[in-house]
Amino acid sequence: MLKKYKFGFDIWGLVVFLIVMIPTFIWSAVPAPDDILRNESKTQIIDVIGSVCQVLFAAILCVLINQERKKLKLSPLIIAAIISTIIYFAGWILYYCGNTSPLVIMALTLPPCFAFFFFALDRRNILAVFPIVCFTVCHLVYGIVNFCL
Repeated sequence: MLKKYKFGFDIWGLVVFLIVMIPTFIWSAVPAPDDILRNESKTQIIDVIGSVCQVLFAAILCVLINQERKKLKLSPLIIAAIISTIIYFAGWILYYCGNTSPLVIMALTLPPCFAFFFFALDRRNILAVFPIVCFTVCHLVYGIVNFCL
């Protein structure tokens, strides 16, 4: 399986990562009203594991290229990634409007993970899927334990 991969630089992997991270960059600089996401986490060990997985999948999406991938085009998987990103951005808009409901928290939790997952599948970067799934589980546990229970 590793024979299909080569080291290189996939600009689209970086672009997707940066686009999905835009709301987080804004949130880091400009706190939202009723900013419950800044509360101390009850899942610190899971958060660390999730952060490690996030770094891993971002690096893999950017530097490991499946040589059997097709040229990037508007495929169903890319459309799913775009829709996931739009839902995620809508969640941030609601959050900045003061809505901290469990539904909004889930809109901040799952859609960005799905965006990365669908992009990785489209790029046939199965090596990135494993840390994305691990990150998704950690991100989901964080969201549920800290804000929904």
